[in-house]
Amino acid sequence: MINKMQPYILAVEDDLEISKLIVKTLSEENYKVDSVYDGRSACEVLRNQVYHLVILDLMLPDMDGWDVLRWIRNHMNIPVLILTARDSEADTILGLNLGADDYLTKPYHVGELIARVNAQLRRYLKLNEQSPKESSILHHGELTLNCHTCEATVRNQTISLTAKEFAILELLMRSPKQIYSKSQIFAAIWHDDYTSDDNTVMVHIRRLREKIEENPSQPVYIQTIWGIGYRMGKLDSEDIVW
Repeated sequence: MINKMQPYILAVEDDLEISKLIVKTLSEENYKVDSVYDGRSACEVLRNQVYHLVILDLMLPDMDGWDVLRWIRNHMNIPVLILTARDSEADTILGLNLGADDYLTKPYHVGELIARVNAQLRRYLKLNEQSPKESSILHHGELTLNCHTCEATVRNQTISLTAKEFAILELLMRSPKQIYSKSQIFAAIWHDDYTSDDNTVMVHIRRLREKIEENPSQPVYIQTIWGIGYRMGKLDSEDIVW
């Protein structure tokens, strides 16, 4: 198993048969799984119980999955895996832009669901491990990451980051002079082979800039090194390459 802690998952799915399949599949993988069938119930249980992952359908009664995703991102940093029949590229991009960490369309293979759940939990639980060899508080200018509590602040304001956004920022801040290519970021954060599709990494970088930069079109913190990749900016105006 990924961690000595038994990971706790919330499945938000209004189709009773699919919900039962998710619970059965992941319970057999030694995960603890709760299930709810509408958006308002999801928000209610998330207020009262700590989960390590949310599996979220988009087409829900009373409060759709987009609104649930927005609510989660306004309140917590746990990873969200969208599991939906909506398979258009526009929906996928919207889901990522709103803060989803992964997007899987129905029908799906059980093995792929397990693999994606494993990948999300592996990264999230690792972020929450306290290591004596690494500082749990990272600073870069007015940007601060608390890697123990998964909290981020910029200019003394708390910002809400997804698990993937937090992981990318932590990767860059731990080695601020290192330039990371898109493929290196993808391998480090998604623990998978790079598919040569720039969109996933670029979408997450763009979202991060919108949250941490005063002017996202002229980023100070996440610097683009054209033709190579990304690194943390030097915070010295004459040295920054746009």
